[in-house]
Amino acid sequence: MAFQRNLSEARGAKPLAAASWERGRLARGLGTSEKMRARHPRSHGKAARRRQQPLAIVAALLAAMGVAACSSDTLNSRDLSPGKATAAPPVASEPAPDRGAGDFKVGLILPLSASGNAGAAGQAMRNAAEMALAEVGDANIALLAKDDGGTAQGAQLAAQQAIDEGAQVILGPLFAHSVTSAKPVARSRGVPMIAFSTDSNVAAAGTYLLSFLPESDVDRVVDYATSQGKHSFIGVVPSSAYGSVVEGEFKQAVARRGGRVIALEHYGDDRSKVGDAARLVAQAAAGADALFIPDGGEAVNGVVAALSAAGVNVRQFALMGTQLWDDPKIFANPSLEGGWYPAPDPAGFRAFADRYRRRYAQDPPRPAALAYDAVTLVAALAKAQGPQRITNEALTDPSGFAGIDGVFRFRNDGTNQRGLAVLRVTPSGGQVIAPALRTFGTSALGSQSAINVPQR
Repeated sequence: MAFQRNLSEARGAKPLAAASWERGRLARGLGTSEKMRARHPRSHGKAARRRQQPLAIVAALLAAMGVAACSSDTLNSRDLSPGKATAAPPVASEPAPDRGAGDFKVGLILPLSASGNAGAAGQAMRNAAEMALAEVGDANIALLAKDDGGTAQGAQLAAQQAIDEGAQVILGPLFAHSVTSAKPVARSRGVPMIAFSTDSNVAAAGTYLLSFLPESDVDRVVDYATSQGKHSFIGVVPSSAYGSVVEGEFKQAVARRGGRVIALEHYGDDRSKVGDAARLVAQAAAGADALFIPDGGEAVNGVVAALSAAGVNVRQFALMGTQLWDDPKIFANPSLEGGWYPAPDPAGFRAFADRYRRRYAQDPPRPAALAYDAVTLVAALAKAQGPQRITNEALTDPSGFAGIDGVFRFRNDGTNQRGLAVLRVTPSGGQVIAPALRTFGTSALGSQSAINVPQR
């Protein structure tokens, strides 16, 4: 069965691939421990964001994208920190072989030789990229896979080498510090880059992020909550880089929708002090109808227990989280049953994972789907535009594209918007209660050719 990849669709996003997915087992454990700054409201622009002090981030958001091991064990997000991704020297050449023999060359920069989970993720993402190229079939592209070793210097060298070899677009790198180093190289040569970092501060015109950004999670769950009549919010937020980003977006999202944040409390790594935040929340609980706890399973369960000990009945609120709630520890907590969290519609990753497993005899990590989508997107645009370079205008087509995890589109500032579903916490897992956005609207590309993407 074939999928029609038609860039001339005027009413919807362009399908990159058909797939379905299962979160939970596959959706735990990846983090890239990048550097991220606490973000100012969008209206303040990038200049304001660059004034923020750098904060270490990644454990949180990419944990929602997770790396799954070949076994059922989950992986610790800290294993993907830059400190554990620098064992290899910054070499920009082999061991990664090129794939495809087309005229349109695509650089693929990944931490292939990095130690720990970073290297495993890089290898899996390369596998997925090669799988995408094989499944597209008639794409006139060649992948130039380059190893950055998980280092900034390695990414810079990799970008230089790929462009010197004729790359017209670069996919990757994975880490924010690597994107920062590779970005000026690509920009100076007029080559667009589609990176996989979750740090929106490294995004820019010409440097696009295909990853899941925490801001999108917050916007989606707040939008759903207000649509259900919830307008008075309490936030209990971790004192971390992820928490800082989510907090800023939470306040802005609630304000944009006419709601109000009546209490906002924080907790740190010392779980014994969570009770202090819980007691402060208890004082404001009577005036709220929604409670937002943007953290992972163990931390959320600790917050809920502290709130109960402080006399707060969490069942009186609409409970809200982020993609980090896609966690068996959340599903197993009766106090959280019925809570809401955003995630890609559970109709994308399973089929991709099945095909990947048949091809490579192992489970794919969650970010492998990003590499697959990136290659399929570039193959489709290259076919549509012929020998011409892929332009920023084509990449920022407002109608967007449809990938394994649903529709997405790149903004002019390099960040992205994704169509996320809202899921309800149940003992058996997440249950979709609000479907993901299926289209972003009218295409700005005009009439283009089509490409067939097989579903296997």
